[in-house]
Amino acid sequence: MKENNNSDMNLNSISCDGTSQNRKRVGRGIGSGTGKTSGRGHKGQKSRSGGKVRLGFEGGQMPLQMRLPKFGFSSRVNNFSKDLNIKNINGIELINLNTLKEHKLISKSVKKVKIFGNTEINSKLTVEGIQVTKGARKSIESAGGKIIDPESVNKSDLTNGDNS
Repeated sequence: MKENNNSDMNLNSISCDGTSQNRKRVGRGIGSGTGKTSGRGHKGQKSRSGGKVRLGFEGGQMPLQMRLPKFGFSSRVNNFSKDLNIKNINGIELINLNTLKEHKLISKSVKKVKIFGNTEINSKLTVEGIQVTKGARKSIESAGGKIIDPESVNKSDLTNGDNS
């Protein structure tokens, strides 16, 4: 027969005093220490049922989140720039800001466009005055198209203006 040792440890025999406390029973008479007002004190918004104060409210005083200085920056340049995938412009022969606006690929307020993407295209594109990524440049040139840099377009506009 097996002897029953007291040294056997089972989950139901483990106990550690002080790890859990009984919940506070409020409103159970004056002897409990939390009778009558149930630990809420006398009067006021938080003593009433349903009386809550919203997060960050400081009793009418200017809250901390409104007193601290604001920081950060939102660039207005990004409001006028747009990225355009090369697969969306496949089939258009001449690509500049005006033609993109005519085809409704960009809005009227856009002033700068950058073409991106590294997909094969089947039409010869001529890109004027628009920035192009390395992958998009490779795709356009492999299809037989050409890219006129934005800097050279601006310089030619200036020289044409000087001649007239």
